[in-house]
Amino acid sequence: MAKTYPCERVGLDFAETAPFRFVSTVDLPITPEQLFEVLADAQSWPQWASVITNVTWTSPEPRGVGTTRTVSMRGNIVGEEEFLAWEPFSHMAFRFNQSTSNAISAFAEDYRVVPTSDGCHLTWVMAMKPSGFAGRLGMTIGQPVMGWLFQRFLHNLRRYVS
Repeated sequence: MAKTYPCERVGLDFAETAPFRFVSTVDLPITPEQLFEVLADAQSWPQWASVITNVTWTSPEPRGVGTTRTVSMRGNIVGEEEFLAWEPFSHMAFRFNQSTSNAISAFAEDYRVVPTSDGCHLTWVMAMKPSGFAGRLGMTIGQPVMGWLFQRFLHNLRRYVS
């Protein structure tokens, strides 16, 4: 088992106040109900978010606030997540409680879904606070590429659900 580092136990407001925020949006040709089925499916995440290699739910259904899961990513990063919001078909959000990366001080994601005439619109916010000067510098330099990559994940999601 790899060493883990605690992350700040941020709240829902972190998606708005984080030092680094990435906002991506996409229109999807599926209903909000269908999108939540995809988001609840551990096997779907690696199909569209290519940085993710595995997702394991670590608490039983039904999903809700306090639900936990473990997410493994490229670069041997593993995050232990806890859900801060689970409003079926409209809103879900989670944070890292701990991570195998000591470069992450705080991390959260917020997904907001609104129905449209031909499916739904997803707004995804990835919020981060890196650790230390090197982490902040790396995040600052990497921001444009990261923003592009995260938007690409949502284009992948649109292809995946189509």
